[in-house]
Amino acid sequence: MKPQDVVAVKSSLWIFGYGSLVWKPDFKYKRSKIGYIKGYKRRFWHGDNFHRGDDEMPGRVVTLIEEDDACTWGVAFEVTGSQVEESLKYLNVREAVRGGYLTQALEFFPQGTNQSPVQALVYIATADNPIYLGPASTEEIAAQIAVCKGKSGHNIEYLLRLAEFMRVSCPDVDDPHLFSIEAAALTIIRPILLASQKPVSSVKH
Repeated sequence: MKPQDVVAVKSSLWIFGYGSLVWKPDFKYKRSKIGYIKGYKRRFWHGDNFHRGDDEMPGRVVTLIEEDDACTWGVAFEVTGSQVEESLKYLNVREAVRGGYLTQALEFFPQGTNQSPVQALVYIATADNPIYLGPASTEEIAAQIAVCKGKSGHNIEYLLRLAEFMRVSCPDVDDPHLFSIEAAALTIIRPILLASQKPVSSVKH
């Protein structure tokens, strides 16, 4: 499904976010719901040379990898009327042009009882993308995230905000990939933060 095709036929649309969209959608929407999609796992396997890194030191951000028994939690935003075209124009630049993500329509399952699933537009980066980085060890991913920075800020902010969202909004959901990378990245930067907080001793002349 292409975004322009959605605009032609939809007066309302759900957009599912599983990365930075969960805390920073930056487009107007009617309402949002926490929930999940099935058949995909979230992985820090995509490169980012704009928002959270640059060409020399690309950051790592999440994409979705197909896996039958997996599910990924996030937030779906409903946009209506003029919001549909406005949000898709904005996300085309943010996610597709600058991020290298493609769009796909998937079934979104809202959190809670008596909630019916809805079709939602999802942005996914695949392995044939030039800035796709692929799998690496937890330690390697954490080390890369700890040092990278792009136009939207530090890569580690992206990681910590996503982990915070999962803890606050989906407290009963375990995400070993996300939380293990968070722990490894904090192990790397904690000594640096502690060192920066130590008072500088006065120099005696």
